[in-house]
Amino acid sequence: MATDWLGSIVSINCGDSLGVYQGRVSAVDQVSQTISLTRPFHNGVKCLVPEVTFRAGDIMELKILEIPGPGENQHFGDLHQTELGPSGIGYQVGINQNGTGRLVKKPTSSSSAPQNIPKRTDVKSQDAAVSPQQQQCSKSYVDRHVEPLSQSKSFRRRHNSWSSSSRHPNQATPKKSGLKNGQMKNKDDECFGDDIEEIPDTDFDFEGNLALFDKAAVFEEIDTYERRSGTRSRGIPNERPTRYRHDENILESEPIVYRRITVPHNVSKEFCTDSGLVVPSVSYELHKKLLSVAEKHGLTLERRLEMTGVCASQMALTLLGGPNRLNPKNVHQRPTVALLCGPHVKGAQGISCGRHLANHDVQVILFLPNFVKMLESITNELSLFSKTQGQQVSSLKDLPTSPVDLVINCLDCPENAFLRDQPWYKAAVAWANQNRAPVLSIDPPVHEVEQGIDAKWSLALGLPLPLGEHAGRVYLCDIGIPQQVFQEVGINYHSPFGCKFVIPLHSA
Repeated sequence: MATDWLGSIVSINCGDSLGVYQGRVSAVDQVSQTISLTRPFHNGVKCLVPEVTFRAGDIMELKILEIPGPGENQHFGDLHQTELGPSGIGYQVGINQNGTGRLVKKPTSSSSAPQNIPKRTDVKSQDAAVSPQQQQCSKSYVDRHVEPLSQSKSFRRRHNSWSSSSRHPNQATPKKSGLKNGQMKNKDDECFGDDIEEIPDTDFDFEGNLALFDKAAVFEEIDTYERRSGTRSRGIPNERPTRYRHDENILESEPIVYRRITVPHNVSKEFCTDSGLVVPSVSYELHKKLLSVAEKHGLTLERRLEMTGVCASQMALTLLGGPNRLNPKNVHQRPTVALLCGPHVKGAQGISCGRHLANHDVQVILFLPNFVKMLESITNELSLFSKTQGQQVSSLKDLPTSPVDLVINCLDCPENAFLRDQPWYKAAVAWANQNRAPVLSIDPPVHEVEQGIDAKWSLALGLPLPLGEHAGRVYLCDIGIPQQVFQEVGINYHSPFGCKFVIPLHSA
């Protein structure tokens, strides 16, 4: 009987260690319990050796993929004991509705082990369709082995039931023969050749299975666990999750204190920064005392003028357009700034700002009236400004008649209020109002009466004064006063600037 399987194409599963081999049976030795395959394939890859021999102990599963046809002078043997595994498993031959034979692997009735229904994906590997050229050989095998069994009544009833139920309603019996027709039959067997009894009668109950999942209970359990563990709740479906800005921290280590600056007197006006910190205003007397104590500790007037000029020029460059306006491609559109300064320290701050603007390729026109005697700070700033490309004028007739890009106002000083009655002051205010250019005021004072020039922006130094609506939008710059200097004048101070030197303030 062993020689009956010579030439058959089989698939041998040797487990995870050796893998799966496929090939044609070249030799079967019943004494040594070995089987040899020629032209073998190992896990789908052709082996380098022409022949491979297996022992019965290494074989876990053996499947017959193709039986040799009658042209190879082979005879089919008994298919009930073809595997080297358990004796209760074998192969039986059945006849499909289209006349072709197939091998079906089924357990015998004597086995008491539980039977697993084969999956649809396993049918292709377990069933081997026989080509039309092999039907004659298959028929002779059926006559010798299956015919005596088919005489029983129980076999006829099962076979008739299987034949009537397995036929597809749209499948017609092919009349043509040939290789192409045989390939079509093989495809029909793969698609419609399954036993109808192997398909479950009842559909899967999706609705009933979904009803077993209680979403409300699951979310309640998650929420309870997060509250106990202290983690941030993701919220239940009816709640909207908390949204954060790109500059807002998700984890908060401690409560935020927004009022970090306190002054020793009653505050008439308060401001707040973009981050919500409260910045109170100070009186002119306290602001003057703060600058005096800082100068005593080393923050001299020259240092303060330089710091004020840098911060004011940075703000002015931003108002002029920043990198979009000041770049090598726009050398033909240099911005023009008119600088109106008085003969006092406020004017010296404006001259320092004009020097830095001129160094950044801005066309600066400085107006300063002629006086017999000037302050030393103004004389020093004018000496530095004369080394730039800026233009200094003392007459309002030399100011441009066309609108400029920006007007910087440094005319007012609370200690020199009499200057407001001078003809040159009134003429400068009239020119600024007629030019219709936006105005930036540097360190403006607090006036009981309305100012002559309404500013669009105002820049305060250190801490702001209680400026009114005429000051426009207020900005605050850091001029480098140490924290202990604030404490010395009675101010509890914590810097509100963060990473910047100039910050905007909003009315609280």
